[in-house]
Amino acid sequence: MAKGMSGTGTAASAGTWSKEVLKEAVRESLRKLDPRVQWRNPVMFVVEIGAALTTAGVVVDAFTGGPFWFDFQLAVWLWLTVVFSNFAESLAEGRGKAQAAALRRTRSETMAKKIVGDRIETVPSTDLRKGDMVLVEAGDIIPGDGEVIEGLASVDESAVTGESAPVIRESGGDRSSVTGGTRVLSDWIRVKITADPGETFLDRMIGLVEGAKRQKTPNEIALTILLVGLTIILLLSVTTLAPFARYSGAVPSIPVLVALLVCLIPTTIGGLLSAIGIAGMDRLLRRNVLAMSGRAVEAAGDVDVLLLDKTGTITLGNRMATELIPVSGVTPDELAVAAHMSSQADETPEGRSIVQLVKEKFQLKDRDLQSLGATFVPFSAHTRMSGVDVGNWKIRKGAPDAVTQWVRGQGGQVPSEVDGIVERIAKQGGTPLLVAMDDRILGVIYLKDIVKGGIKERFAMLRQMGIKTVMITGDNPLTAAAIAAEAGVDDFLAEATPETKLARIREYQSQGQLVAMTGDGTNDAPALAQADVGVAMNSGTQAAKEAGNMVDLDSDPTKLIDVVEIGKQLLITRGALTTFSIANDVAKYFAIIPAMFSVTYPQLNVLNIMHLSTPHNAILTAVVFNALIIIALVPLALRGVRYRPSGANALLRRNLWIYGVGGLIVPFVGIKLLDVLFSAIGIR
Repeated sequence: MAKGMSGTGTAASAGTWSKEVLKEAVRESLRKLDPRVQWRNPVMFVVEIGAALTTAGVVVDAFTGGPFWFDFQLAVWLWLTVVFSNFAESLAEGRGKAQAAALRRTRSETMAKKIVGDRIETVPSTDLRKGDMVLVEAGDIIPGDGEVIEGLASVDESAVTGESAPVIRESGGDRSSVTGGTRVLSDWIRVKITADPGETFLDRMIGLVEGAKRQKTPNEIALTILLVGLTIILLLSVTTLAPFARYSGAVPSIPVLVALLVCLIPTTIGGLLSAIGIAGMDRLLRRNVLAMSGRAVEAAGDVDVLLLDKTGTITLGNRMATELIPVSGVTPDELAVAAHMSSQADETPEGRSIVQLVKEKFQLKDRDLQSLGATFVPFSAHTRMSGVDVGNWKIRKGAPDAVTQWVRGQGGQVPSEVDGIVERIAKQGGTPLLVAMDDRILGVIYLKDIVKGGIKERFAMLRQMGIKTVMITGDNPLTAAAIAAEAGVDDFLAEATPETKLARIREYQSQGQLVAMTGDGTNDAPALAQADVGVAMNSGTQAAKEAGNMVDLDSDPTKLIDVVEIGKQLLITRGALTTFSIANDVAKYFAIIPAMFSVTYPQLNVLNIMHLSTPHNAILTAVVFNALIIIALVPLALRGVRYRPSGANALLRRNLWIYGVGGLIVPFVGIKLLDVLFSAIGIR
């Protein structure tokens, strides 16, 4: 998504820290001071009320001779605490709003060639309705989401996916879905619109990147409830502290009590919580994955099982020739020549790989078979063979049973060793092709699904995360087992059908596990809808995209692994900053409490381990630090805590040591430095 918008010239292209985004974030953070907006963040709403009460106290001080300057400084920093929290959220939303503006321009400026009977009318794309037919020719922008019902065209989807390589879209099959905002490069297609305005893929993207439709996830709601609970408990504690203080002879003012409350409640995580969630979804968008809800992102972080399609995900997707195995009495060169001649006109990936193999291993060059009067025999589903006739020679290659039947029909015999070679290749997960000339079999071509480089290591990383990987394939169990072993997956589902995929997902879910899977076809739709995280390919059918709760705009099935990592990073970031916030509040306790009561109870000076200069400075520096730490942690909240595959116990230990201990130490250092600075410039 980020790449796709790179040519728009908007602020989005400049990144999160662009001048335009920063300016807008500042303006938005001030607008969010409206109590009708602020109450959605209960912790910061309490801080805003405290800031208002302190401001009222400043006004009273002006007429009664109270500590005006001290209370004024407290009021300023309390308001800044709220503004900094709003700024974090506004900054996280900033890039999305810039992207949404670019997407809106694409939608509003597009004209459509609507087919009305026998004529074509040019209308704005916003006037199109579900069921309308449009003609899209070379150079035209596709005006809305739809299905190709006629024609074939090369389509540039970089405006949506960020990928520059064009794709082919045609009627029928799993490559008929088109997305509004993409451009036809060649030929033409007739498209049936499948979504009304406001319901298109582009509209969902706009709504998502703006954050307008972003709802809090269950995890975020639970954390909010925890923070509100802590806030209420501390509010009651501070409220009861006032009469206790009066009884003991110390009479803290309302601004001081407000400062104590603000420093003790979890303002740090309260101020950053929304920004963390928005940034997590933004990281998915930067990977060109559109999540339909924050719930899906969080579910990805808790996934226990991943179901991945074999072809195109675990393997390269095309079977490649890796070996020529001649039968007894046939030399490797003889087999190579026959395999080469039978494949020269074969434009399939398998045929091209055979030609490439014999060129590399046997240094054979392409022959001008046309000058020899050759007749090419194309592959057909009926014969399951292809080949060439040159003079009196008839060369065929194809499925073992088809070729052996053809050889016997020519009056030849099948060597006994052929069955053994075919069986061995099948056990290794390969596909055997027999090569025959006239009435004799020359040997076997070993075709193999090539496992993607580095995929085994990625599966090992997932295993470290505690995630089980399951390969889905239509292959027979023997072939599936061999590829699964080579790829390093934990399990496999062979001869998979839509029903077996759905049954396997439900089986895992009945055991209390969260399941993620990827798919692109209509037959994948039931399983995508059932899975907790269903990632549909953008190149797939409309049914698949509507069934999943995420859409991969690059149509790269391996992206599912990235989705899981981003989901975990979101949860870990939230946990890390929550740990830091709570530890941070504990440390600030040692700055304020001794300062408030040390005059009445000198024994409390033992807690004044920072040796702050004055009680007023102790309170003021704690409030200033409380505001500044929010803004200091904004980059971490937006970037996310770096994720390293490890178990839950190791992760908890790491959080406690880095963010727990760090949350205790940083306030001591920060508050002491502020105290020294304030003393140096005469603030007491």
